[in-house]
Amino acid sequence: MTFKRHQRTTKAGLAKYAALFLAAGLSWAVPAVEYAANFKGTDINEFINIVGRNLNKTIIIDPNVRGNINVRSYELMDEKIYYQFFLNVLEVYGYAVIEMDSGVIKVVRSSDGKKANVPLVEGEERGNGDVLVTRVVRVKNVSVQELGPLIRQFSDQKDGGHVTNLNSANVMMLTGHASSVNRLVDIIRSVDQAGDRHVDIVKLHHATAQDVVSVVDNIFKDSGKGTIPDFLIPKVVADERTNSVIVSGESQARGRAIELIKRLDGELESTGNTQVFYLNYAKADELVKVLQGVSKSLQEEAQGANNTGVTRRSSANSDTSIEAHPDSNSLVITAQPDTMRSLALVIEKLDVRRAQVLVEAIVVEVFEGDGINFGLQWISKEGGMLQFNNGTTVPIGGLAVAAEKARDKEITDNVIGDDSGLVTPIKRTEKGDLNALGQLVGGINGLAAGIIKNDWGAIVQAVSTDTNSNILATPSVTTMDNEEASMIVGQEVPIITGSTASTTNSNPFQTVDRQEVGIKLKVKPQINDGDAVQLTIEQEVSSVSGATAVDISINKRAISTTVIADDGGMVVLGGLIDEDVQESVSKVPLLGDLPVLGHLFKSTSTSKRKRNLLVFIRPTIVRDSIRMNSLSHSKYNFIRGEQHKQRDDGIDLMPLTDTPILPEWNDSLTLPPTYEEYLKKQNDEHNNDE
Repeated sequence: MTFKRHQRTTKAGLAKYAALFLAAGLSWAVPAVEYAANFKGTDINEFINIVGRNLNKTIIIDPNVRGNINVRSYELMDEKIYYQFFLNVLEVYGYAVIEMDSGVIKVVRSSDGKKANVPLVEGEERGNGDVLVTRVVRVKNVSVQELGPLIRQFSDQKDGGHVTNLNSANVMMLTGHASSVNRLVDIIRSVDQAGDRHVDIVKLHHATAQDVVSVVDNIFKDSGKGTIPDFLIPKVVADERTNSVIVSGESQARGRAIELIKRLDGELESTGNTQVFYLNYAKADELVKVLQGVSKSLQEEAQGANNTGVTRRSSANSDTSIEAHPDSNSLVITAQPDTMRSLALVIEKLDVRRAQVLVEAIVVEVFEGDGINFGLQWISKEGGMLQFNNGTTVPIGGLAVAAEKARDKEITDNVIGDDSGLVTPIKRTEKGDLNALGQLVGGINGLAAGIIKNDWGAIVQAVSTDTNSNILATPSVTTMDNEEASMIVGQEVPIITGSTASTTNSNPFQTVDRQEVGIKLKVKPQINDGDAVQLTIEQEVSSVSGATAVDISINKRAISTTVIADDGGMVVLGGLIDEDVQESVSKVPLLGDLPVLGHLFKSTSTSKRKRNLLVFIRPTIVRDSIRMNSLSHSKYNFIRGEQHKQRDDGIDLMPLTDTPILPEWNDSLTLPPTYEEYLKKQNDEHNNDE
């Protein structure tokens, strides 16, 4: 294979040279060089080397470039066309040229070209035909996120083409052969055309903006089959503040929408307007006062505008009627259109589902009490004694008298005969009275020991008490936002509030009142912005302490406060209530002060009490039925688990009896049959018997 060149002279000479060198490959001439090409089964590396030598270019060939080519040219080419011919041949066989800034040319596979150092073409520079280039195109009027998939369908991705987009800057980056990239740029610029984006505002005088927008949207919306192009569908938005409709889109579509809006904005034939609003969540009776206040404010505002000379169509001179129908929980409103629109907007904002709050409380009351009593008492046969009554010490004098009454006694009775007059002594035993001794012994606590020696007796009493009590309650209540809820777990105790009883009163009586005693919880939650809840809490723990000379005494601990807690957060209320230590000593003067021996002449009582009341509150905001169902499910399963545990433990005296268990969550309830079903069942049984 050879290349030849020649000087262009005449058409006859050109034809002659072309015929002579047709089988020899490319030919050249000096100084005006023209080329012709004829390659059959030529190695592609040899073809690249020949072109590089003819064009005086340094070409680096990728090792993956291999194969044979078949090319035939029937016309002469100048140097520029010859180079493009070279690029076209490589492109046909799946290879591409990368031009470096230094003038060096690299030949690589087209699929690897996008990963190489492809030159970036900027501005209006378009690059050579089949040279690999990269261009960055800024899109101004359409979104590259939507345009990207369309452009990728036209790119030569198999030959190294690559299309990507940057959504944040709304630009597209194209890599590929220069001719293909230029074609994609032309497509992008053709699509990226600013349409008719004008906006018109239509002021309404009679109709409501939201109602008009709803009608227009239903008329112009597409049927879903893509029969109407998007640019022919006008976009309408309601501005409730000014009661206007904003229309945007193509001019003809925008004109049709404006014409329809003006026709809908027609004045009602009658001067009055009555509507019924069915409420979903709010109470009709509560909304009446609010709406009456809003209507009054609107009338005053309209009257003020008229007094200042502003012409304004209003219902200031007409009456507005707002009535509630509790049975259907609805409102019946008669008003002028502008007032009706304002009242309808207020109803829409107020008739919403209110959030609920689950308030869980843990009430813990801990009482601790310790006491020690120690006393020593003396008594003599002659009646002298040393006794103390502090603490729970039993007086030794009373004990001696009670013991004497409890002793059996021998009594002799003299019986005189009827005839003889002789006196006969008869002995009998009189039983002692144990009541007084029993009462005293019943009051002895701890250790009580006595000793009698000669004419003296002594009793020693030592008592140690330890009291611990723990009251734990977990009340919980669910209520709506800004609604008060209360609960009590306890009993009602009768309290005497008055009585009349005397010798001169023939109709004595007593008045009794009942007081609630137990665990009380009263709470009113208010949900603030975010997840915070303001809680107004009244917590009370009360119990019957005992009887008094007048009536009964009641222990009462109460907390009343207002706190703020996060959704699901825990708040602690209360703490240490009181703690006291009491010590009492009864002794004989002087003798009770003696070291060691002084304990024989005194009685000591010491007590210590400490009481704590802790209340933990946790609010949980429930905004929808899913959250409420989840909380109810967990509580339900907890009770059901406790019942399973009791069934597993069994009943001691009834081993064959099962305790009841709640059905599984979401189980269908078994309802009694209807009257028709019952009759059908009876008829079927009667037919079967026959």
